[in-house]
This record gives sequence, structure tokens and C-alpha cells, in this order.
Amino acid sequence: MTCDVAVIGAGAAGIAAARLLAAHGKRVVVLEAGARLGGRAFTDAAGVDHGASWLHDAAVNPLTPLAQALGFTVHDQGERRKLGLHVAGRPASAEERGDYLRAIEAAEAAFEAAVAAGGADRDCVGLVPAGPWRDSVAHWLGSIINGAALSGISLRDYVAIDLHGLNWQLAEGLGTLVARLGAGLDVRLATPVRRVLWGGADVALETPAGTLRAGAVLVTVSTGVLAGEGLRFTPALPVEIQAAVQGLPLGLLSKLALRLVPGVLELPAFGRLERQAESATDAPVNFMLRPFGRDQVVAFFGGALAWDLAKAGPAAAAAHCRAELARFWGAEAVARGVAPGGVATRWGTDPLFGGAYTHARPGAAGARAVLREAALAGGRLRFAGEACHPTHAATLGGAWASGEAAARAMLGLA
Repeated sequence: MTCDVAVIGAGAAGIAAARLLAAHGKRVVVLEAGARLGGRAFTDAAGVDHGASWLHDAAVNPLTPLAQALGFTVHDQGERRKLGLHVAGRPASAEERGDYLRAIEAAEAAFEAAVAAGGADRDCVGLVPAGPWRDSVAHWLGSIINGAALSGISLRDYVAIDLHGLNWQLAEGLGTLVARLGAGLDVRLATPVRRVLWGGADVALETPAGTLRAGAVLVTVSTGVLAGEGLRFTPALPVEIQAAVQGLPLGLLSKLALRLVPGVLELPAFGRLERQAESATDAPVNFMLRPFGRDQVVAFFGGALAWDLAKAGPAAAAAHCRAELARFWGAEAVARGVAPGGVATRWGTDPLFGGAYTHARPGAAGARAVLREAALAGGRLRFAGEACHPTHAATLGGAWASGEAAARAMLGLA
């Protein structure tokens, strides 16, 4: 079995690369360890996006025109805003909401100023301005936005990939979009690559179905898989590549979809709930209410809390999120209006991923460039994925653009 290019992973980066390579007449085989297309973009039968939820920076996102061409239904969230904010068990005043927004802006301005001033890379947390909103800002910018505490995030990388602009959601789901864009490709599902042998005239990929020989290979699996040696290389990857992988761990932002009992609670479509953090160790859960008018509440929780609940299991996650909702609505209203159970995401415990998306450790701000620019075996072995994008890392659009860029490099079109 031979091909021109083998792509490892059928997520956004792999599908984007395979489409472009195939359009230029290359015989491409995509090898996917899982049973579906999409990678960390997955939409279930109830319309819940388990992974990627937004087309971030939609005006320049490469997936925006593709979604429009396919007729997907769009909800334009606009800029991120603090709606449904609660303080000490009551709705926040307009002044408090404004104070919170200004505190977020002040923190990000401090990050940008510190980078502009030069000096060694460092973590972000010490630059969050003091005040009553400090813990809330650190939690929002760290565990919720990045899936990790700001104390473990590179300042330079944070500023480089800080997103602005419009955020779109798709009623049909981002996982549905990516899977549809992969239609027609030669994708071998349930075919994990165990080892890549790249020291010879071509590249050999060992799989349970046999060995595939390819003229070139594009690796799009997560850095979690690479760091855990879920995919092995012979010869071993150069030390600078290994260091880049270790410098780009996956954080965890988890979701839990709860079903609303119809007609009990009157809630606005796309409503939001968030509360002020009560201490540096408090980890509030954020909620989206009735996306696209569905009888659902989707909880978002990240960082250490997400890892703890991933280990504890879906029942523990559901109990925790119901208790958080009770802080807004009361236990009796939650008991009446929110059905038992819930659908929990499993990115932290799934060995095919090992987390949600990357951040750079302090001091590892250059790791994305190392991985993106790696061209081993004379350019026949390359890497792509959200971890590789210089400005839109940790996003679906960044993964897609990274896959296309790697494909162009393989075609000599870069």
C-alpha cells in the first residue's frame, strides 16, 4: 500500500491538508485512530458541540466562507461580553459589569505592555491588576479561555494568540462542518499509526492494518499524543522538536450539557450565567442557556477543576454543575427545571487527544514556530494542527489554516 502523502489524523488540520493536496493531484491517505472525522470538533445527535464551539475571529477565519457556502445556520455572538454576571448571589449592577470588563481590559493591556517592554518570557498571573475583580479576571483569562491557570501560561505566547473580533456559532455544529468538509477523502478510520519510520528514501507508517509507505507524511495529532508517545518515531525526533512538544501541553476546558424540562424555567436563548470568583482558588462554572433555542444548558469549566471532574466521572461533573446552577436559581428550581444526568465531554481522559487545546509554558513562547517550521527528512515529515499556528492557536480555524500551510509547503507553494 503506497501513496504520495499520508496524513495522520482526520481533524481540521488533517482534512484541510488532505483537501488541498488532493486538489493538486496528490494521492493522499488519511489515517485516523478514532471512529469518526473531526478530531477535537465533534457534534453529537443533540446538536451539542463537544469540542470547538465557535468560529473565532470570524471575519478572517478560513472556515467562515466554507460554512457559508454549505448553508450553515449562524449565530453571531459578536465580541465576548459579560452578560448574566452575578455578584454575591445577586445579578450584578451595570456599574459592576462595567468594572469587570474594564478589569479584563486592564489585564490584557498589562500583558501587552510587558511584552512590548521586552525581557525574558514569564507567566501571566503576576500582571493581573489588583482589585475586587482580580480573581475573576485570572480565572476567566486562564482556566476558562485557555484551559489552564495563568501561572502556567507563557506571557509572550498569550499575547501572540490573544483573539479579538467576532465569534460565530453554527446550529448544525462545528463538528458537523468539519466532517462534511472531509467527505470524499480517502480516510481510513479506526487505523491508528503506531510508528513512523522516516530514516529511509520514503516514509513507512506501521498500523494494525499493515505498513503504509508514503512519499511524505504530515502529522496532525495533538501534542498530548506526541508527548505521551502515543505515536512513536524511528529515528527519534530531534531534541528541539521534543522540547517544543513538551512546551505546548494541552489544557482542559470541559463541557456538560444539561437538559431543561420544557416549560418550567423561562430562559433566554443564548443567555449566559457567570459569577464573581470569591477567592483565588474559587473556580466558577460558566453557563450558556438554550443555544439556538434548544432546551439545554451547557456548562463550561476549565483548568484544575476540569481535570479533577474528568477523573471523577460524568456523575460528579453533573452534580457539581447542578450545585453551581443552584447558586443562581436555587436548589428547588434546579430540581424542577433541570433533568437528571447530563452529557459530559471526555477530552481529558480520551487517549486520542489528552486535553482540549494547547498553551505554551512560560519560557516556551517559541515552541509553536519550532513545530510549525520542522521539515524533517528533507521536508517529507512535517507537523500541523492548532498547536502550530502563530496567531490563532487553540482554535479550529487555526488548525485548518495550519493544515493548509503545511500542505502548501509540501507542494512547494509556500
